[in-house]
Amino acid sequence: MSLGGDTIANNEKVYFSPKAINSWVRNAIHSITDISRQYHLDGIDIDYEHFHADADTFAECIGRLLFFLKQNGVVSFASIAPYNDDSVHLHYLALWRKYGHLIDYVNFQFYAYEKGTNISQFLKYFDEQSSNYRGGKVLVSFGTDGSGGLSPENGFFMACRRLKHQGKLHGIFVWSADDSMKDGFRYEKRSQTLLAK
Repeated sequence: MSLGGDTIANNEKVYFSPKAINSWVRNAIHSITDISRQYHLDGIDIDYEHFHADADTFAECIGRLLFFLKQNGVVSFASIAPYNDDSVHLHYLALWRKYGHLIDYVNFQFYAYEKGTNISQFLKYFDEQSSNYRGGKVLVSFGTDGSGGLSPENGFFMACRRLKHQGKLHGIFVWSADDSMKDGFRYEKRSQTLLAK
């Protein structure tokens, strides 16, 4: 399951906006535990992109939530989905510094970089984010929605093979299934084949 997101109906932005840490954590634990049990979900991805709270409050809310969910077996893995934006970095790096030991994957949104990114730029961005989230398993990503970053047509899978050869390819994150469906999920299938080899 994913917590947060960019927008909801009518492109209205989703804000991380707790009134108080303790009440937010209590409510989140209750809601997510119920959803997880009802739908038999075993992982959570934290994807807040807009904030009406400081970085320490975000870190404390999300960190306490992840601690409870993992300690009580509600989820077996947790990921975060930051991208290259000053405010987003500030919040997620605060969370990483304090609670990184609870985060299994960093689903970094590399498709949020400029359109037309080339292989060497992409590998440089990957190294930068691996340094920011030191010790974490940073996943590479691309978009099938025409967004930016390094596209499959421009060498994404070549870059992945280089990372795999270096032992740095921990997984591939694709945005988005809605856009991939019309093409029969061909890039997802190609990703699976690469990861399985």
